[in-house]
Amino acid sequence: MVNQEQERLRLQSELDSSKTSAQRNKLGQFSTPSGLAEDIVRAAVGLLPAPEPLRFLDPAFGTGSFFSALLRVAPRDRITSAVGYEIDPACRDAVRALWKGAPLDLRVADFTSAAPPQQAHERANLLICNPPYVRHHHLPATEKARLADLALRVAGVRLSGLSGLYCYFLALAHDWIADGGVGAWLIPSEFMDVNYGRELKRYLLEHVRLVRIHRFDPADAQFEDADVSSAVVFIERKTPSSSDPVELSFGGTLSHPRVTRIVDRYELRPTVKWSALVSNHNGGAEYRYGATLSDLFEIRRGLATGANDFFILTPEAANELRLPPEFLAPILPSPRHLSQDEVQADRDGYPLLERSLLLLNCHLPEDEARAGYPSLWAYLQQGIRQGIRERYLCKMRTPWYVQERRPASPIVCSYMGRQGTSNGGPFRFILNHSKATASNVYLMLYPRPALAEAIRNSPDVLRRVWQTLRRIPIQTLINEGRVYGGGLHKIEPNELAHAPADLLLENIPGLTVRKHQQMHLFAENRHAPDYSSEKERGQGHIGTERQQDG
Repeated sequence: MVNQEQERLRLQSELDSSKTSAQRNKLGQFSTPSGLAEDIVRAAVGLLPAPEPLRFLDPAFGTGSFFSALLRVAPRDRITSAVGYEIDPACRDAVRALWKGAPLDLRVADFTSAAPPQQAHERANLLICNPPYVRHHHLPATEKARLADLALRVAGVRLSGLSGLYCYFLALAHDWIADGGVGAWLIPSEFMDVNYGRELKRYLLEHVRLVRIHRFDPADAQFEDADVSSAVVFIERKTPSSSDPVELSFGGTLSHPRVTRIVDRYELRPTVKWSALVSNHNGGAEYRYGATLSDLFEIRRGLATGANDFFILTPEAANELRLPPEFLAPILPSPRHLSQDEVQADRDGYPLLERSLLLLNCHLPEDEARAGYPSLWAYLQQGIRQGIRERYLCKMRTPWYVQERRPASPIVCSYMGRQGTSNGGPFRFILNHSKATASNVYLMLYPRPALAEAIRNSPDVLRRVWQTLRRIPIQTLINEGRVYGGGLHKIEPNELAHAPADLLLENIPGLTVRKHQQMHLFAENRHAPDYSSEKERGQGHIGTERQQDG
């Protein structure tokens, strides 16, 4: 079997090299490393009684990493059947030749379109899968509708249109697993925290028995060619009981995790962020009813221009193009180009920075811009020739070159970053004395009336607020946000809004706050990320947001 696994790895490398990384990313093809596949198979087989014959199914077979591992883990005479589905015809002949003589029924077809077995004895009691990680924006609307309808009929879940293909795979596999059978899924861990994962979590709690979730440390990416944080989910097709314990583990390997917890099912409400429960032995995802940052600030994402390289210019470039000053406003550079955490301003309110940038923002209709500002009009025509006007955000605006309204905020917070960077990431609170706005790589914190009045009455309050925000434990903010492969942390407006504000109130005597109406949602929408501007921010959630590079 060692030689056959080596041959499989050679074939996998050959198939991978036949496609570009962009093609494989679109198809969601990321093969499972041998050692990880064997760990998953060994753990899954261990959930079944030792004498029970194995009926194996892999709905996304690839070259057969899990099947190969199964042949190494279990005696061959215990494997009574093995079925693999693979949609890519490019690997059909090579994979069939690789497994010639093995007890494998390889079906080159779309698993999501296949009919599940009608007879109980034909269903798998061991389903192991690394489903294709095809992001929602690569799925046509008609395909999403078909898959959503199937998921509802098969598993009783109403999956969001933001769901990746792996969510549909997990739901549709429900009818392929025999009663008492085991399923093991290697999937992105983001489902634990994001809005679209809520229905998937409800399925895991209400329709099957959730046995274990192991979340790998995001700093230890499991795939060399995918920026994704991974988790393995083990289920049994049994009616769940309220007393069923769930094992949560984090870091290390499946067999030797860094942290292990046993929790009751009721702790895993679909509205709770599961990643904090998994990665922190003290939990961290409990409900809180004290003051939060949303009581003191309205938190909004910075503006999305749709084309930073066109709308954000240096003063020198703007001067050379003779762009009218009345249509230029200062904008902060991205966090990686901002070395200081306090931005001073000149007498006109422009930031005193080594790297100065200006935002082009004109509200005039096209006929007025053409008639009154020839140099501006010439630049806009250049943008049209470059296809800027046809980009999604620009196409949605009237006129196409006008920007969202984002006045300067006195405090901004970097939206994403990694720990251990030279700037002290992943999240930095920056005190902004200038009138510079910020792009969507920042979150903008606008004081609510009570705090704004306190600042007006005593200007030093703003500095104390900023200093206190910087003392919020970084792990607290990390728990509120989400993390991806390679240790990239991100936090959305509604996630930052839920961070505790007790320290702020302690440091501002006399300040009282009224619970903001938004917080009434947190009883049911506890960690709901802000996806209201999903289309503004571009495609997907993993490694796809482009930072402002000015």
